[in-house]
Amino acid sequence: MTDVIVGAALVRAGKLLAQQRAWPERHAGQWELPGGRVEPGESEEDALARECREELDVAVSVGGRVGADVPLGPAKVLRIYAAGLVSPGDEPRAVEHSAVRWLGLDDLDDLDWLPADRVLLPAVRTLLAGSFSSLSTAQDGL
Repeated sequence: MTDVIVGAALVRAGKLLAQQRAWPERHAGQWELPGGRVEPGESEEDALARECREELDVAVSVGGRVGADVPLGPAKVLRIYAAGLVSPGDEPRAVEHSAVRWLGLDDLDDLDWLPADRVLLPAVRTLLAGSFSSLSTAQDGL
């Protein structure tokens, strides 16, 4: 049985939300996407929504997968999903982490990412580029 860890590529107005680890000590200060472990009997989407409520104090809508599975060990895998805020005016806050930060495409390489999250940066870039393009097209049509 493989344990699944889910993460949110949470995007708002062409920017991605990242959170800075407070613990464990060896990862304190590194950045990651919000998320956590899928509990028994829980869908991946429900787990991600729960984790975002617990870690960021916001409700999210979960979309499709972003990137491929990232192995985290012999029986653990990381899966990232696109997500958006249910109420776009809500501001995520660092409940269990040191900080949260909205990042544009040019900011992604400025952070010390956890290794598994760093592997997914190319897929996240594609998501952000598509999000920004959609946003620009919608604004141009006004």
